[in-house]
Amino acid sequence: QVQLVESGGGWVQPGGSLRLSCARSGSVWPYDVLGWYRQAPGKQREPVATMSSGGVPDYVDSVKGRFTISRDNAKNTVTLQMNNLKPEDTAVYFCHVLRFDNQWWGQGTQVTVSS
Repeated sequence: QVQLVESGGGWVQPGGSLRLSCARSGSVWPYDVLGWYRQAPGKQREPVATMSSGGVPDYVDSVKGRFTISRDNAKNTVTLQMNNLKPEDTAVYFCHVLRFDNQWWGQGTQVTVSS
């Protein structure tokens, strides 16, 4: 089992920045695919950013150029730097781990972008 604990959510005005962090514990494996998903009210959960074990990132088009995902295998963390936030980025953000056919989720952290 993998335990995931997110931190760093909150409220920010449009154009602002937030940094989300996710700490992994339990059965940690360096080849896991790590990622961040989000779910806005009334919408399906969607992938925001993922990073392979080799450090290759992938982003949904709506956040490209604004969000940056990074991982530190030594510290067992994955972070999401979010810049130039927009109201449409408002959602609950979830840390995610994928290992072959298994996956684990964090409890989620709220991000609210409004003026």
